[in-house]
Amino acid sequence: MDFLQNFLPQLIKYDVTDWAKMVAMWIVGGILIYLAIKKDMEPALLLPMGFGAILVNLPLSGAVEQVVDGVTEAGPLTDLFRAGIENELFPLILFIGIGAMIDFSPLISNPKLMIFGAAAQFGIFVTLALALLLGFDINDAASAAAIGAADGPTSIFISMKFKSNYFPAIMVAAYSYMALVPIIQPPVIRAITTKKERLIRMPYQQKEVSRTTLILFPIVITIVAGIVAPKSVALVGFLMFGNLIRACGVLDNLSETAQNALANLVTILLGIAVASQMAADKFVTWDTLKILLLGLVAFIFDTVGGVMLAKFINLFSKNKINPMIGACGISAFPMSARVIHKMGLKEDNQNFLLMHAIGVNVSGQISSVIAGGLILSLFAQYV
Repeated sequence: MDFLQNFLPQLIKYDVTDWAKMVAMWIVGGILIYLAIKKDMEPALLLPMGFGAILVNLPLSGAVEQVVDGVTEAGPLTDLFRAGIENELFPLILFIGIGAMIDFSPLISNPKLMIFGAAAQFGIFVTLALALLLGFDINDAASAAAIGAADGPTSIFISMKFKSNYFPAIMVAAYSYMALVPIIQPPVIRAITTKKERLIRMPYQQKEVSRTTLILFPIVITIVAGIVAPKSVALVGFLMFGNLIRACGVLDNLSETAQNALANLVTILLGIAVASQMAADKFVTWDTLKILLLGLVAFIFDTVGGVMLAKFINLFSKNKINPMIGACGISAFPMSARVIHKMGLKEDNQNFLLMHAIGVNVSGQISSVIAGGLILSLFAQYV
């Protein structure tokens, strides 16, 4: 009886609208779980995020911080969020794992590919302008624009720095669209290229890259990025440190741990910690829908920026570039490279674009982090 007397008054405080929003979030959680399991889309992240979304939207959920009768009751997921995301710890640790996964040899062999990584950040600045036009303040507009980095940890880092009100929506958009690259990019690419352009062959000759070069590369990139965009030092530094662990050749066990155990563990914790912020009253709003649409715009214009630069270069170059590889300049590694490789083979089963695409894709990883640092530098007064 004491339980009913204490529980029922708390339960009946939820009206029909509250219940509708909670049910909507259960559906959102279910969709994320479906995409993770059935479609194999970023399962290490979307599965905990989807389950967490259901967990935090149960009535009087003890998983998140609650205020009951004026008393604040602690919640473990809220504590996890504060310990790992609010201080940017999880994104930075995850960057070590990502850096350890990347082989920069294709990019070092053909450094001009870096320009496509830069061009594919076009969507960030288009989205920033559009978000401001839609009435978002500079903190939320800059955070929404970071979705265009196509890099979840960068999006987390920036949106936390700007203390965005739409952090959960930004996270869902960033990681969901990364997983949807095979669906988003092909129609955009086909719409802005001709069949003749998609049939362009690019012979690839792998130049041998010395171990010394591979070791110096992450160090030099960190220094250059630190000078160009000082705010990006933490992001670039952790990414390049992870790559240095891979390249040095004396920490193979640590490199494998960073790529697998560390990256997977942090990704799971990251997903469920993000879900702690997906409470129905914050997430089910029209502004959330706008953020999701802005994220889609960012990915589309990222793709357009890279492809159009390749088409422009072809106007003056004797050795033509298949413009599809420009789309790999987004930071969705290695999904975008695989998509372009498959598109090339579909047009011509002897057209192997994978190594060119990988080179552009890893350049996008660097460029997106630097672009995020530039956003933080440009609007430093709002951080």
